[in-house]
Amino acid sequence: MNLYKKVEETLASLEIPFEIVEHEPALTTEQADSFIEGIEGVRTKTMFLTNKKKTAYYLLIMDDHKRLDMSAFGQIAGSKGIKMASGDSLYEKMMLPPGVVSPFGLLNNEEKDISVYIDKEIMNEERMSFHPNTNEKTIFIKTADLLRFVEAIGYQVNVIAL
Repeated sequence: MNLYKKVEETLASLEIPFEIVEHEPALTTEQADSFIEGIEGVRTKTMFLTNKKKTAYYLLIMDDHKRLDMSAFGQIAGSKGIKMASGDSLYEKMMLPPGVVSPFGLLNNEEKDISVYIDKEIMNEERMSFHPNTNEKTIFIKTADLLRFVEAIGYQVNVIAL
């Protein structure tokens, strides 16, 4: 099944409204931002992280202009040696290529073994934007609906201060 279609069908089944903007493939957050200029919603970056031994995986959502302190996140997550997970790990866990990471990739994680974290700084935003398992579209979804989606597919959301 088309990975975007899976996102669309899951959101429809949960009766979660969303807005889609189609554009040419976005390879950077700066490029993606240029395609959605003027549309309401915080621009996010979603990172797929792992610990030193690759025994734990984390999906972290934060404002795309913020820099991540990996060791501070490691302390919050209770893990040492936090780093970006490899492209191979990303594909194995969420069937996604680098540059397309989003909470919608969790739909493809059959093991349900990824911990989800969102920076509390963006929790008061009305809407967030993500690539919905393709870098040729950007989806805008209400923050409350994103939380409902993540929980409906079997994950707990950890809201943290970065």
